[in-house]
Amino acid sequence: MSREERRDLTRKKLFDAAAEIVGRYGYAEASIQEITRRAGVAMGTFYNYFDSRQDLLDQLLPTIGEEMYAHIRKTLAGLTDEVAREEGRFRAFFEFIALRPEFYRILHEAEQFAPEGFRLHMTNISAGYVRALERARGSGVIKGYETSELEVIAYMLMAARDYVSMRFCVTRAGVKRLPDEVVGTYMRLLTEGLFNGKPRKRASKAKGGSE
Repeated sequence: MSREERRDLTRKKLFDAAAEIVGRYGYAEASIQEITRRAGVAMGTFYNYFDSRQDLLDQLLPTIGEEMYAHIRKTLAGLTDEVAREEGRFRAFFEFIALRPEFYRILHEAEQFAPEGFRLHMTNISAGYVRALERARGSGVIKGYETSELEVIAYMLMAARDYVSMRFCVTRAGVKRLPDEVVGTYMRLLTEGLFNGKPRKRASKAKGGSE
């Protein structure tokens, strides 16, 4: 293993230890002593990689956010239909939080404990989403929206993921699989529109046996 590879490995150990602690106990419990103990490195080594505890905490969410973004990109590989790509993005987000359950608490406490990291993460993720919406608009899937409106839509869709995960996936026992019917409702809302969608015909129930 080269010197650079060893440095990358040690840095990853520190990040993973910090993510585990924050994900389980919160930012307030993520001391340098506890992070280095879990990472299996000396306390003095910490300062070869980060200027301070806050420096690490501010980098934590954006780093995991990049992991999430990479996971989503990998999931979308080969998909060209923009509607299918949006469903893929939606599903991939929930797949990621099942793989990285600590992400949820890291995200929700970051605004208070790591505000710089929180702002950077939101900027990175929203910018990527706006690019995806611009591509969908360019292909004619999204119509009638100005460029300035796409950022608003991006934040609405990001908020949908957050609250859907809160209600249907994240529990005290861990992260559950997102039900397919939730995905269906989300995609119906996007493709049909809340106020412009056509009512679905429901199968009539037989009375007193078969008709």
